[in-house]
Formats: sequence, C-alpha cells, structure tokens
Amino acid sequence: MMRLIDDMKRIWRGEQQPSAMWSSLFAAACLLIATGVRLGMAQLRPDVFFTPYIPAVFFATAMGGSAAGLVTAILGAGLGLALDFGGGPVDAARLALMAMYLAVNGLVIWGVSHYRGLAAKQREIARRLTEEEQYRKLLVDELHHRLKNKTSTIHAVLHQVLYEQPQVWDRIDQRIRALATADDLIARADGQGCDLKDLLMSELGPYGHVRFELNGDPLFLPAKLAVSLALIFHELATNAGKYGAFASPRGFLQVTWARQEDRLTLSWDEAEGPPVEHVGKPGFGTKLLKAALSPFDGKTETTFSNTGLHCTMQFRIPHS
Repeated sequence: MMRLIDDMKRIWRGEQQPSAMWSSLFAAACLLIATGVRLGMAQLRPDVFFTPYIPAVFFATAMGGSAAGLVTAILGAGLGLALDFGGGPVDAARLALMAMYLAVNGLVIWGVSHYRGLAAKQREIARRLTEEEQYRKLLVDELHHRLKNKTSTIHAVLHQVLYEQPQVWDRIDQRIRALATADDLIARADGQGCDLKDLLMSELGPYGHVRFELNGDPLFLPAKLAVSLALIFHELATNAGKYGAFASPRGFLQVTWARQEDRLTLSWDEAEGPPVEHVGKPGFGTKLLKAALSPFDGKTETTFSNTGLHCTMQFRIPHS
C-alpha cells in the first residue's frame, strides 16, 4: 500500500511515467468515483448528468496523460447519456449539456497537458543544472586541492633553498601562509571570494579576540581583492605583533570600515602599544601597502602615533 502511494506521488510530480495498465486502472477508478458522486447528487438534483465527470477527467489527465484524459472524457459522456438516475429520457437538452461537457473537458485536457509539458521541461532543466553544479563543485574542489599541493610544494622548495638564510625565510614563510589562509577562505566561499570580517578574523584571531575590535557591516570581497587585502592585513598584523599594539600587554587594535557606493574606506588604528621611537626605511611591507591596492584604484596612508600605527585604505570594490 505504501509503495502504491509513493508511486502515485512520483507520478503526480511527474518524476515517474505510469504504465498503460496503471493509467487505465486509475481512469476507471476516477470514473467509478465520479459515477458514485453523480448517484448521490441525483438524490437532490436528478438532471446532473456530466458535471461529476469533469474532475475525473482532470485527475486522469494529470496522472496518466492526455490519452487517458481523452478516454475518460468520452466514457464519462457515454455514462452521462446511458445511466439514468431519474433524469428522464435523452433529449436535446442533455445532448447540449454533453457538448458543453466535452468542450470544457477539451480545455481541461489541453491545460493539464500543457502544464505537464512545462513541468517536465523544468524538471529536465533542473536535473541538468544539478548535474552541472555537481560537476562544477567537483572541478573547483579538485582545483583547490591542486592549488594547495602547489602551494605546499613551493613552500617546501623555498624552505630548502633558503635553509641557510633563516632571516629571509622567516619573512617569506609567513607571507606564503597568509596566502594559503586567504585561498582557504575563498575556497570555502565557492571560489568567488570571502567576507571581509572572516578575512580579518583569520589573520587577527591568533592574537586573541580580546585584543581587537571589528566595526563594519558585512561585506563580501571578490577573490582578487580578498587576496590583496589578505597580504596587507598580514603585513599590518605582523608589524603590530613585533612593534605595535600586539607587542604590548595592554595594546588594542580597532579596525573600522564603511562603504559608499562602490568604494570602501578602511581604518586600522592601534593603541596602547610600545612608544614609537624610530621609523626605519621603507621595506617590503611598506611597498606592499602602497602597491597592492593600485589595481582597485586604491591608496593607502600610514602615520605613526606615539603608541601605534594608524593606516587608512581607500579602494574600489569590483562589481563581480
């Protein structure tokens, strides 16, 4: 019984095509029920000849197709004429009602068949889209896996080459790890980008969540912009850990951003850090801050207060 109900549900949704035998039996059941309803209605109104068969045609068409609906309509017309439940002889009025009944059922069969055709096309499109989505996800996962392997290989090769230059290696090692972290975030966002707050949390989280505050609305970053900002945040966080707010027990960092149309303004403010006594010559980090946002019509301004760094970034957010 449960299997029959499941089959009926799948056929109703168009997920399964019924057999000719199943369609015939279902149409016969619809006609039998409609005839029973007509018999009951005849106790109140004997001249109801064809109306109960219209729902039977609808359900027979919906479940079995236009052929089943057409046969049900013809048989319903025949039953309406042949069975007499007190309505009197067959006359011109009953024939006119039969003609109207057949016309209405023609529209019912056409409408239901048209809907079934559209639903079948939509299901086919949905199936193909689902298959393409699964294939695309598999491809993205494979590319991400290869990217991680390539990053690990580059990391291992550079470590081997720079084994005897630990100072250079320390500078490169952390930057490669920052890129790998950004790639993981972007991959989790299906290769399209990541949220700005998630990017900051991944970089600043190791310093302790009580050491910083993030203020700004949720903002999704495209992949290329996310990678550039990941490098910038890594440089700023590394600087804060060595010389700025994170180098002091009471140090605190506040990152604030605000969007206006397609441009974003982001402020990096450190407080309660060690006193800044001397600012050295511009190094790789300073050059990175100035150059990383240039593809996005961006600019970066940095100033050193007595207790930490203040950095302001302005740049365009790509539409895609």
